[in-house]
Amino acid sequence: LPGPPLSASLTPLSAMSGSRYISEEELNLGPPASNPFSDIPYDDDYDSDGYTNGDDAYEYGEHKRNNGNDNELQNVELWQDDIRAQNNANRHSLEMVPLSDGSDEQEINFHYDEHDGEGVDHVRPDQHGNYKNQSSSNAPFSGDDYNTSNTILPKKVYHYLFPPHSPRAVQLFRPENIAVPACYLLVGLLQGLSGPFVNIYPLDLNASEAQQATISSLKSLPSTFKLAFGFLSDNFPLGGYRRKSYMLIGWAVTSLSMILLLFFSDLSRDAVELNNAMQQDGIDNDDASGRYLQSVATENEALIGAPPSIPFLSFSLLLFGTGFWFADVMGDSIVAEKAKLEPETSRGHLQSTCYACRFFGLMIAAPCSTVLYSSFGPKSVVVLMAALPACIVPMIYVLKETKDVPVASTKEQCSEIWHTVCSRAVWQPMGFVYLYNVLQVGNAAWKQFLKTVLGFTSNQLNSLLIVAYVLLWLGIIAYKKFFITWSWRSVYVSTTLLNGVFSALQILLIKGITFGLSPFLFALGDDAFADFIGGIQFLPTTIMMVHLCPSGSEGASYAMFTTMSNSAYSLSAAFSTLLLGVWDVSKEAMEKGELSGMINLTALTTIIQVSGVLFVGLLPRTKEELASLHADSGRSKIGGFIFLFVTLSSVLYSLVVGVLNIIAPGWAGES
Repeated sequence: LPGPPLSASLTPLSAMSGSRYISEEELNLGPPASNPFSDIPYDDDYDSDGYTNGDDAYEYGEHKRNNGNDNELQNVELWQDDIRAQNNANRHSLEMVPLSDGSDEQEINFHYDEHDGEGVDHVRPDQHGNYKNQSSSNAPFSGDDYNTSNTILPKKVYHYLFPPHSPRAVQLFRPENIAVPACYLLVGLLQGLSGPFVNIYPLDLNASEAQQATISSLKSLPSTFKLAFGFLSDNFPLGGYRRKSYMLIGWAVTSLSMILLLFFSDLSRDAVELNNAMQQDGIDNDDASGRYLQSVATENEALIGAPPSIPFLSFSLLLFGTGFWFADVMGDSIVAEKAKLEPETSRGHLQSTCYACRFFGLMIAAPCSTVLYSSFGPKSVVVLMAALPACIVPMIYVLKETKDVPVASTKEQCSEIWHTVCSRAVWQPMGFVYLYNVLQVGNAAWKQFLKTVLGFTSNQLNSLLIVAYVLLWLGIIAYKKFFITWSWRSVYVSTTLLNGVFSALQILLIKGITFGLSPFLFALGDDAFADFIGGIQFLPTTIMMVHLCPSGSEGASYAMFTTMSNSAYSLSAAFSTLLLGVWDVSKEAMEKGELSGMINLTALTTIIQVSGVLFVGLLPRTKEELASLHADSGRSKIGGFIFLFVTLSSVLYSLVVGVLNIIAPGWAGES
């Protein structure tokens, strides 16, 4: 793949006054008497800094012409692939030499072989004394090009993986950055693998409905502490690193939790069958320490281990969730830092790539988990969940992160976060996100209708879920390819209205009007399009959240924004449950053919969902409009207080519900 950085071919100049720059006087060079580029087409975008005289630095490379006069030098634009290739073909000796007269006191020295300053480029004032931000120009950042990379990849593939006009720090598929997309991919894989396992295995262990709620709550409970995880990494570097050390710990804990489950319990099907037989015989087996029981059901009287007890399974999944969400927050924090280094022309591509990896993993792992569980039992799924986090360890080791960066005090960071949330650029768009998500109230009786009235089998319901994951991933890809240049308001207005149309089509399905399609295909198209729209809507808000994060507090601030967004969905789910009591949509009513309640509930939830567009005026149209809100000096302490109150109240609500599910199973009415 890519070869060594360009700095490997530079002539060391450290012997000259300890500087990486050499003056014209030292090279005995003056301004060229004539245009040295008379035979090379001039690139207007190449040198736009306005250097007009010989006292300014020349951003040219040099080579010696092999025409018998070794002292004759010619300047060439070495960044141009065709010029570099031409000189290589002619066996010219190329040498990159940054030139400066050494008299400009404002010049910022840049060391080409110094990697600690990610995203820092050689910035110099132009003739008017103004500094130019290189990140918004067309200048190459990667430090090499296709012709010097010694790669076997096609040029289009190489430039797709390593965009030549992006800083090396945001080229995710470089070895030093590959841990970032790998982390997102692993998040998706583990979500997909753990979902069917958590939904099915407790049922095989004869867990009650209340115990199932407890297990699910324990697995998701650590997500409530995302803000604390981010704050910890922002304030207390471990081993000199704020992110990679904690990411390593997170994935290690995730793997360890599944290893404990493997070593101290028997996850085979025989163990489940034996456990169920013992319960039928009135024998209580609550030993999760791995003690072995003799099975009389087998011909050879083989020893079969005890399956995990419900408390031990719950503890393992709590440990799994803690490591999982800890590592996830570290990945989000790194992306929030790197996204600020993206050139203006490609803002959002880094996040869209990461989330495409995440949902691709979810799309692949969910059906694989179902097949593995049904074919080989739960042990095969748990083995994968234990092994996959170990695969990312070498990538985390080589992950490039600046070590021992100055860390502001906790008080200063808290003050910065408060200053941030008081900004109109934060509480206004995040207010829209919260209100819009709260209004996405679904029809909680829909799955019961599909199963009871339409007779959908478990395989058909699983097929709907798998197709939903696929369309969710395709929505992410579609936004990256086609909608990333759209205004955020246009994305939300158009997709919300379309989603309203397809949600209303559910009424036709309830009435049996499917235009000749089978009920399964009709429901498949409706649900699939809804998830496709969800994928398109997902990225604009995450891109916006990254640009709201203050430097140095990316972990806590991004976790705070995502916590607020996710808590709105939790509240929406609670509203969905409350609406079940407005009309009779019980299983008994459906079995009697009384579907008027279902029609009314579907119409109501559709109207509520579409009403979210009424608040779209709170959302900035583009990143530029968001930046202008940032520049607005007006701040509101009331807006900041409401934002923090809603966020912390949502965290407290999730925490209370999770704890109640643990200490008082069945408090919400489960059996």
